[in-house]
Amino acid sequence: MVRYADDFVVLHPDLAIIEEIQQRVSAWLAELGLELKSSKTGITHTLHEYQGRVGFDFLGFTVRQFPVGKTHSGKSGGHGRMSTPLGFKTLIRPSKEAQRRHLAAIAEIIRSHRTAPQGALVSRLNPLIRGWTNYFATKASQRVFSRMTDQTYRKLHRWAKRRHRNKSWSWIASKYWRRERGTWEFGPKEGPLLHKHYRTPIRRHVKVQGTRSPYDGDWVYWGSRLGAHPELPRRVAMLLRRQGGRCTWCGLYFKDGDLLERDHVLPVSRGGEDGFANWQLLHRHCHDAKTVADGSVPVGGAHVRSQTVEEPDEAKASRPVLETSRSGDRPA
Repeated sequence: MVRYADDFVVLHPDLAIIEEIQQRVSAWLAELGLELKSSKTGITHTLHEYQGRVGFDFLGFTVRQFPVGKTHSGKSGGHGRMSTPLGFKTLIRPSKEAQRRHLAAIAEIIRSHRTAPQGALVSRLNPLIRGWTNYFATKASQRVFSRMTDQTYRKLHRWAKRRHRNKSWSWIASKYWRRERGTWEFGPKEGPLLHKHYRTPIRRHVKVQGTRSPYDGDWVYWGSRLGAHPELPRRVAMLLRRQGGRCTWCGLYFKDGDLLERDHVLPVSRGGEDGFANWQLLHRHCHDAKTVADGSVPVGGAHVRSQTVEEPDEAKASRPVLETSRSGDRPA
């Protein structure tokens, strides 16, 4: 029985060093009873062709570099005038094999739902599409997402035509696509609509700052980054993430130790809903200024916090987040 090592990549600008590392890794794995799989092991260059290849695939991604002009070139060393243009840029995209597997999975679901209701087909496709696009959404995937949207439409077009061979395309389109909404939305009149690949936003991965750790107690930073923190109410963490860690009133970043309050964008007293879509986080002093500005409390009136929705400092001292309403009116 042959055992192979897990996937890994070694990067180095010197070819001789790469070849030496390959030999040393092979010798070291042999002592453990492992070996490199020949079909998945090779040496390539990310910018120039080497042994008939350019770039490499890893974990479903293709990593390649492309020569570009100075306005699009990556830079190295220093900042501003001190930086040096490299003459190329690095793009990481979904690999062709990953795209092929995804389209094959979509085709299999559509084939297995040839006679199923449209709502059942949409309910099976949506988790697959959302999961795939969320995985690749941190890289340069927008063109690939558009291509996947187009390919999915073509498969659904054949699925619909097969079900009604004697009907015109206009009739079929009006039955399965919600054109009355101004766009071609695939889904039943009463039920879920198909999630299109290209509607998943590209979210670049941001490196963790310096020596920060999830255990350092800085819930403002980690709540803004992850949308969750064990010492933070979930809705507060979600608001921090949605706002990018900024106060929507003054535009400044929240800092560890700031007093934050949950506010209604449109005051409830003026018809606003008490729900996540109408919530925002503000500094306490910004909350006071905003409440006066929107007229939910008379100017010069007493701002007495008679009701505290959450008492953060009694249970956990590292969580000074207040969610309050004011006496004399409903929460604003």
